[in-house]
Amino acid sequence: MIIIAARYPLARSCPILGTPAIKIIEGTGPMTVQDIIANKLERSFDALDADGNGYLEWSDYQKLADRYIEAYKLDRNDRRARALVAFCQMYWLDVLRHAGVDGDRLTKDQYVTATRLATIDTSRLNVTEGGAHAIFDVVDTDGDNEISREEYARLARDVWRIDASDALEGFAKLDVDGDGAVSRHEFIRAVREHFLSNDPEAPGSLFFGRV
Repeated sequence: MIIIAARYPLARSCPILGTPAIKIIEGTGPMTVQDIIANKLERSFDALDADGNGYLEWSDYQKLADRYIEAYKLDRNDRRARALVAFCQMYWLDVLRHAGVDGDRLTKDQYVTATRLATIDTSRLNVTEGGAHAIFDVVDTDGDNEISREEYARLARDVWRIDASDALEGFAKLDVDGDGAVSRHEFIRAVREHFLSNDPEAPGSLFFGRV
């Protein structure tokens, strides 16, 4: 999932991973290109921008953590709640570091570029692994190491606030082996796909609806 700071308008593959960097859309009209990863990150920006002011700030990540805690009725001293808040703090600081801005808030374009850099730079924080484990531990309310349809529906409705039909499609895609639940492995792989895959049909590309 990777173009670092700029798009490659004339390339069909990413020089970093050897995976498609852009989606080529061909039809009867002029050929256009679509940056799948940028589209996904722009959607996540919109979901994170709690007050809709067009910027991401630490307060937006605090509100995200609050939505998880409230949706899953966690005590704030619960280990899972503390781990999630700690990850949000580290993630936000890492994104800010990669953005290289003087202030403490980011525009959508700054967020997209900085998130791509933060995702591939695991020297201080492994975004896809650390975040996926922290979220999974909260969502898996019964501790069976799987996310049920009901647990996922709560995540989509109360935390991400996405359409129910999109949530059901996303759950079906994440449940790769079709056993009716999303395993920890399936969830972590999907989070990785959200940040790193240019395939619009990948399970992780459907977290915030179809691209």
